[in-house]
Amino acid sequence: MLVLGIETSCDETGIAVVEDGRMVRSNVVAAQDLHARYGGVVPEVASRAHVDLLHPAVEEACALAGIHLRDIDGIAVTIGPGLAGSLLVGVAAAKGYSFALDRPLVGVNHLAAHVYACVIEHGTLPLPAATFVVSGGHTSLLVMEADGSFRVLGQTIDDAAGEAYDKVARVLGLGYPGGPLIDELARQGDPTAIDFPRSLLHDGTWDFSLSGLKTAVLRHVQRNPGVKPADVAAAFQEAVVDVQVAKVVGAAIKEGLDTVLLAGGVAANSRLRARMAAEADSAGLRLLVPSPALCTDNGAMVAVAGSFALERGERSAPDLDADPNLPLVPGVGRRAARRPSRRQRRQA
Repeated sequence: MLVLGIETSCDETGIAVVEDGRMVRSNVVAAQDLHARYGGVVPEVASRAHVDLLHPAVEEACALAGIHLRDIDGIAVTIGPGLAGSLLVGVAAAKGYSFALDRPLVGVNHLAAHVYACVIEHGTLPLPAATFVVSGGHTSLLVMEADGSFRVLGQTIDDAAGEAYDKVARVLGLGYPGGPLIDELARQGDPTAIDFPRSLLHDGTWDFSLSGLKTAVLRHVQRNPGVKPADVAAAFQEAVVDVQVAKVVGAAIKEGLDTVLLAGGVAANSRLRARMAAEADSAGLRLLVPSPALCTDNGAMVAVAGSFALERGERSAPDLDADPNLPLVPGVGRRAARRPSRRQRRQA
């Protein structure tokens, strides 16, 4: 079965052809080099760029896969969460291809697609498994209980990890996107040079909070104009990773699970990958994580997730619509920010 995957949740136009739910025949990512000057993604600019990039990317993906578009057996498209305008472009295109080719269509949750990227290089996932999805807009600790079934253990109560990386990069004058830039700069710094807070590390939940850490970085830079940017980057990154690794490994152990799935754009971070691998190994856990190129947004992960959905018999109706706030677990969306308790503020 050949499935065409379409990913347009943010500023990457990702198109891929995947065979039998795992073999990537092509994986085209048309990046939009339009947003760095603004220090972040401009939704209107992103959606207009998707309109221009999508069909040429589909043609390129089919050419690289050695097929004609009519050879496709099914179409999978990201329907949320993400930027409304960007999602609508992908959904409209997928519906058009589905109608014109008379092929089944299935909508895919963007977060689930990130998890299914693990299948490409690791094969069948050993479920249930502790699952950590960490990206520019999401930080979610889950249990993947079965194919297509997730249970939420915890998530961010304010900023997502990727968002915090971008804001700290802006403070340091590094540019956008911030994640890769901080990751590179941190290699030259001392992670113990500055004692930044580890928010919610011992609060008794599996939730995450990064707004306080982001503010602490800003204030430290303002009060210490001569501070080495590399030390700030390294200390900030270490504070983020400390909490992430402790909570993910701790949750896996408490839930009695022996596998950890790490996914999402921030899963490409070298320090997170190294620390998670070391701590998982020490705890006797198996860690599965996609290669860095498959951690960031791409069409292959959508095609894989869609292949599994189609095999489960799922089909989307012609009136399929985008949902910018689509939850991974029905009824459980991203939590509204809550003020940390006095005990939690002392711990931070």
